[in-house]
Amino acid sequence: MIVLFLKMPRLLSSYLFAYNSLQALGWAICLFRITSNWASTKAINGAYASAGELICLLQTVAFLEVFHGAIGIVPSGMLLPLMQWGGRAHFLCAIVRRIPEVQEPPPVFMTFVTWCLIEVIRYPHYALNCLGSSPSILTYLRYTAFIVLYPLGVIGEMLIMYQALQYIKLENLYADFFTRLPFTYYNFVRVLLLCYPIMWLKLYLHLLKQRQHKLHKQHKSKKT
Repeated sequence: MIVLFLKMPRLLSSYLFAYNSLQALGWAICLFRITSNWASTKAINGAYASAGELICLLQTVAFLEVFHGAIGIVPSGMLLPLMQWGGRAHFLCAIVRRIPEVQEPPPVFMTFVTWCLIEVIRYPHYALNCLGSSPSILTYLRYTAFIVLYPLGVIGEMLIMYQALQYIKLENLYADFFTRLPFTYYNFVRVLLLCYPIMWLKLYLHLLKQRQHKLHKQHKSKKT
C-alpha cells in the first residue's frame, strides 16, 4: 500500500498539502485563541486553558512527520523530526497536561506563542511547496524567524520543567511506570534538563545550516 502511494506523485503531493494545510489552520486557531484571551483578560496565565488541548492534539498528529521522514516522502530523515517531536510531546503530555500547577505560569504563554508563530510560518511554507513553490518572503521567514523564536520556546520549556520538578517529586509522578527502572521520573527530568541544551544545540545548528543552504539557493534562483 505504501509503495503504491509513493509511486503516485499527485496523490502524495495532495496528501502532504492537506496535512500541512490542516496543521497550519490548527496552529493559527491556537494563536488566535491565546492572543484573544490575552487581549480580553490582559493576563498571560490562560494560554493552556485557551489552546492547550488543541496544541496537544496537533502535536500528537505531528508524529506523522517522523513517519514521513522514515519512509522518505520528505527529505528530513527520521532522527531530527523524532527528537523535536519527542521533546515537545513529552513536555506537553507528560508534564504540562498532567500537572495543573504548571499550566498558568508565564513560560507556558511564551512557549505556546513561539510555537504557534513558528508553525503558522512553517506549515504554510510546506503546503505551498507542494503546489510548486512558496513565496520568497515566506521562505525567508521560514528560515529566519526560528533564530529568535526557537531559543525562546526552548527556554520556556526548560523553565516549566524546572518548576514542575517539585510537583513531580511530591506526587512521585509515574512511579508505576518507573518501578522496574533504577531511577525515578524525577531524576529522569533532572537529567533531561541537563541534556536539553545539548539536544537543542544540535537541532539549532542543523536549522542554521539548512537556512544557509535554502536562502543561498533562493538567492541564486533569483539571479538566474
